[in-house]
Amino acid sequence: MIAITNLEKTFEQPGGEQVHALRGIDLSLPEGQFLTVIGSNGSGKSTILNAIAGVFLPDSGTIRIGTTDVTRLAEHQRAGLIGRVFQDPFKGSCPTLTVAENMRMAELRGMPRGLRRGLDRAALDRYRTLLATLGMRLEGRLEASMGTLSGGQRQAVTLLMATLRRPQLLLLDEHTAALDPRAAEQVMRVTDAVVREHKLTAFMVTHSMEQAVEYGDRTVMMHRGNVIADLEGDERRGVSEADLLTRFAELRYTAEMRMTGELAPPPSR
Repeated sequence: MIAITNLEKTFEQPGGEQVHALRGIDLSLPEGQFLTVIGSNGSGKSTILNAIAGVFLPDSGTIRIGTTDVTRLAEHQRAGLIGRVFQDPFKGSCPTLTVAENMRMAELRGMPRGLRRGLDRAALDRYRTLLATLGMRLEGRLEASMGTLSGGQRQAVTLLMATLRRPQLLLLDEHTAALDPRAAEQVMRVTDAVVREHKLTAFMVTHSMEQAVEYGDRTVMMHRGNVIADLEGDERRGVSEADLLTRFAELRYTAEMRMTGELAPPPSR
């Protein structure tokens, strides 16, 4: 289970302006849930993902992954609990190493240093089998350098790399945003299959309303550092992209009015 409690983060802009990026976020994910997070630029969706990853420390609040409080841990100290796929297809892997070498590095991530078995036949056979599941004909390209793959192929391989050791949390940071529509659709199908097959807990930030409703079990909307909607179950089922756009616009307007004091919050129940 992932538990985020009263998470706050403020950044200072070059001119000295204070930007309140996260405003007391409370959010929890049960084990095995696939969460999609949407919001406009500056809503806080990427900020919360980076806080979970350990890119920076929050001003206050706590982050727990399973039984571990990772709030004050450095990024590398929580690496064994988290798998991550970045927006940029050229991040998360080494372009000059082969596909097999990249996968081996990912498999050894978080393990104690020392003498380790290298790329033996068993490892190569294992990686070849995994690559075949992608349906991208990559099983015959183990010796190709990562830099020679297309963006979609790299993202698919990076996804396998991020899940080789079955992380307690998989972070997907707009991982199809830099791809053409066909490649993005293919990578999303692979993502869904991997998450479902291994029953992974996944946190996906996306700009795509279509992806937000088509994939995952639950959708959170963010605006100016707040969660303004949390949809799952019957409330989420059957929601179209157009429905979500309309609802987001309405909720964003209401949130703006409350923040400026022009609209009183609804009475507590």
